[in-house]
This record gives sequence, structure tokens and C-alpha cells, in this order.
Amino acid sequence: MSKKDFYAVLGINKDASDDEIKKAYRKLAMKYHPDRNPDNPKAEEHFKEAKEAYETLSDGQKRAAYDQYGHAAFEAGGMGGGNPFGAGGAGGAGGFDFGDIFGDIFGGARGGRSQAHRGSDLRYNLEITLEEAARGAQKQIRIPTMEECEPCKGSGAKPGTAATTCQTCAGHGQVRMQQGFFSVQQTCPRCHGSGKQISSPCGSCHGTGKIKQHKTLEIKIPAGIDTGMRLRHSGHGEAGSHGAPHGDLYVEIHIRPHNVFQREGDDLHCEMPISFATAALGGEIEIPTLDGKASIKIPAETQSGKIFRLRGKGIKGMRTNAHGDLNCHVIVETPAKLTDRQKELLEEFEAISKGDAARHSPRAHSFLDKVKAFFS
Repeated sequence: MSKKDFYAVLGINKDASDDEIKKAYRKLAMKYHPDRNPDNPKAEEHFKEAKEAYETLSDGQKRAAYDQYGHAAFEAGGMGGGNPFGAGGAGGAGGFDFGDIFGDIFGGARGGRSQAHRGSDLRYNLEITLEEAARGAQKQIRIPTMEECEPCKGSGAKPGTAATTCQTCAGHGQVRMQQGFFSVQQTCPRCHGSGKQISSPCGSCHGTGKIKQHKTLEIKIPAGIDTGMRLRHSGHGEAGSHGAPHGDLYVEIHIRPHNVFQREGDDLHCEMPISFATAALGGEIEIPTLDGKASIKIPAETQSGKIFRLRGKGIKGMRTNAHGDLNCHVIVETPAKLTDRQKELLEEFEAISKGDAARHSPRAHSFLDKVKAFFS
């Protein structure tokens, strides 16, 4: 079966530049690579076809021969008098290096001595009170972090000595590994990508270039902050390697449970017990707020669970000038440890109330009617 024209395989013109050839091959390699097409049996065939075309056209000598003789230039006994390019030929690996292509496809780094890496980010869980969340506060925190070693200035080498070039990767930080018909780059296992070897490690950091330290930071807590919110402090994470910038510090807020209030967004909720007499006859009670005390009027015949809302007595939100509300849930408290006289009065009250239950206990009376209707 005759082979396809190499220029047609790559989808380029015969006067295409080296850069255009490389771009065309990269596009096809990404599209048809077997690892990306496990369910397409024809993908590998297209991939090898594109590889052969690129291997030929990216080499000036091979391309000139191909332009003059076509595929016959690489066939034994052909116009070129046998394959002039060695046993590898146009279709084999033949010492050809695809590291630059596959490094782009699979994200491999190219060369790069002493690769610099940004420092790691840190997270700190900070517990604060509800009052601090509502009003804002200044807090001091002490965090452990890895900082650049001062004696060796982060080099990892003993003062007065210097790191040497890694013999395994020749200082590139990466080595090439042959896998089948192509090669890929991997981080050097000896220097771990730094490109350097340390024969005399620093006594302070033991060759790592970093030491563990603690530092104290002032953290400003904005008013209105809530549980789960994070404050970012740029540059207060761990030190980067080889001069790279520090990571960031993220302070995650957790509000400690309050004895009186429960928070729901910018609103506050609290329960306030009231006596049986106050609920029945009405009255005035004092309730706590974050700013002190407030009074609310309890109308006569108030039922347990009724909510009284005090507007603007909640928490001022972080992104708004408006305050939330305070919701007071009144709970009618049943009298406990009654005296004989109290029991006598309540028994008398109960007897009187039963005489006109529909009037004095409308909810109970309505419920009993529904029960009767259900069983009948």
C-alpha cells in the first residue's frame, strides 16, 4: 500500500516553516495519542503516521531527500542508494528526540536549572466570640512556618561551601526516560529537580535550605464576619525555594457557641422564658441584646413559642450598612415545686376553665373536636 504524502499527513504546504511543521505535528499528536484514545484502535495508526512525517520533515537533510525522491529516498535500493539515515530510518526512533513535543503535551518542564517553586499556603483555624464577630477585633496568632535558613541563605550548603551540578541530570533537573518509541522527561531522582548536589549540608537546616520557625501576626477581624469565612494574608505562608515568593496564609474563622444567642446570617435568636401569669395577663419583660438590655411588651393571652422581633438589634453585615434583627422566642414556663396553696388555686382555676373550655382554651377545644371527628 502506497504511503500518504507527508505534507498531506500533517496538513501543511510544501513551503511550510520548521515552526509550522512542529505546530502541525503537536496538534495531531495530541489528537491521536494512544493514551488519549484508548477506545479508538485507529488512533495509534494515525499517530505513527504523523510521527513518521514529522521525523522526516523536521530534519533538513531528510526533508531535502524526500522533496527530491519522495518515499523512495528511504527505501532500500531506492533512488538514494539505500537508506542514508541509518537503521532507524524515517519510521523508527533512530535516536530522534521527541522530548520537546511530549513535554508540551503532558506538561513536562523543559530544562530549567534550580527550579523555583512558590511556597506552600498555610491555613490557621481561629476561634472567636460572637461579640468579637459582631464588633470586630484585633487578634494575635502564632503560626509555625518553614523559613529560609539564615546561615546558608537557603542554599542548603554549609557556609563557605557551594552546591555542585548534579551529575545525573547535568544540572537540568530532569532526565529523559525512553518508553517504547518515544522518550519523556521526568524529574531527576537524585537532585529532585534542583539540578544541584550538596556534598557538605548546612548544619542548621541539614541541606533543606529551610528551618522551622514560629512567628506572631496581628490579625484584624472585620465586624460582621461569620463562621467559615477566610481572611487571606498574602506572603505569610511558607518560604519559596530558590528565591521564589512565599505562599499565603488563610485564617479560617470559627465562632464559639454563645450562652444566650444563636446566629443565623446577620440575625440573632434567643429564647426567653415567661411565667404562666405573664403570658395570660400580659406584661413587660427585659431581654438581653449585644448592646445591653431592651424591653418588650407581652400582650395578654400570648402563646408559648411566639416570636417578638427587635429590628436592628442583630449583627451588622460585612458588606452592608444594615443590621440584622433580634428574634426573641418566648417560652411559657410551667410552674414547678408548687405549694399547697398554689395547687389549690390552680385546681380552682382549672375547674372554672372547664366550665367554658371553648372560650378559655380555644386551641385545646378545637383539637379535641378534631380527635372526636377522626374516631367517629
